[in-house]
Amino acid sequence: MDTVNQLVATGQFGVIKTPLAFIKVLEWVFSIFAFATCGGYSGKFELSVECKNRSESDLSIEVEFGYPFRLHQVYFDVPTCRGPSERLFLEGDYSSSAEFFVTIAVFSFLYSMAAMAVYFFLMEKYKENNRGAQADFIVTAVFTFMWLVSSSAWARGLSNVKTATDPDNVKTLIPACDREENRCREVADPVVSGLSTSVMFGFLNLVLWGGNLWFIFKETGWMAAFAGTYVPSGEKPPAPDAFGQQDFEQGGYGQQDPYAGSQGGYQPEYGQEGGYNEGGYNQGGYNQEGGPTSFSNQM
Repeated sequence: MDTVNQLVATGQFGVIKTPLAFIKVLEWVFSIFAFATCGGYSGKFELSVECKNRSESDLSIEVEFGYPFRLHQVYFDVPTCRGPSERLFLEGDYSSSAEFFVTIAVFSFLYSMAAMAVYFFLMEKYKENNRGAQADFIVTAVFTFMWLVSSSAWARGLSNVKTATDPDNVKTLIPACDREENRCREVADPVVSGLSTSVMFGFLNLVLWGGNLWFIFKETGWMAAFAGTYVPSGEKPPAPDAFGQQDFEQGGYGQQDPYAGSQGGYQPEYGQEGGYNEGGYNQGGYNQEGGPTSFSNQM
């Protein structure tokens, strides 16, 4: 009991609210319905053969059949209306499609149960490096294809089973029914609605497993990998290049402005010798001897 309590305490049952886990629960439930309605089926139909000699008639001939539908092994005794009765067999063996359908349903049930256990108790491991999701996607894709094949095969097999167990067709196997003086009729038809339901559950499972592929695919990381934005778990994305910081400082705007320095730039200093004071207006200009010094002097 303590172990159960510990498992319940460590379980992450809130994940069932997500489409990933909720659809898995539906897959688990409907896989049970699929193999139960097919694997647990048993039916019968009833005929009557009324001979000209009423003492040789048999008005209640019951024929029982069921899973796995090896009808060629199903026998029943009928009167010949000319002596002792004879044993006849139904026609057809449809066990391969029925057993294949039930096998896929059982394995789907087991895998769904195992996947739910992983979702509830090992979700962190499931998401680690996305390997769990990728494996889940591959297995789900295989089961989707198997549901398509098995449901289609069983739908065809069920159609053949219905034909082989139709009392009108079975009457053609009875030699006494070929003579006009004898009267053969069906008393009860087989009830095969449960088998039809199994086919419906098969294709419903196909829709569930195929639809769940999308939600599992989003957990695989493949979409981000195709877009070039996927980063594996445990690795940090590279820091963005700050516009080539080192190059920016060495060969770009980080260098000193050549015009701001004291060398190589155009920085005239009007107070230096050789400027306007020396070779300009003071020496060879209006301040020289013999020339007017100012406008006021001229006046």
